Amino acid sequence: MFDPAHVLEAEDIQVREELTMEVPPIALEDSKVEERRGKAVRLVKVIWDQRTSDSTWELEEDMIRSHPHLFTW
Repeated sequence: MFDPAHVLEAEDIQVREELTMEVPPIALEDSKVEERRGKAVRLVKVIWDQRTSDSTWELEEDMIRSHPHLFTW
């Protein structure tokens, strides 16, 4: 029996020539300072997919440069 609640919506995905795709970050969840090579660096925890809780720690300066709209806090 067909149940419309079990239909998945397809997302628009742009695949690059080298068969990679850019996944935009959803939000920032946390931040911390870590020492690397004797220098303090700021990291932010980036949420990439809320459904799977996929997240990574990224350099804050890189994220500010590429996704400044996430830094409203």
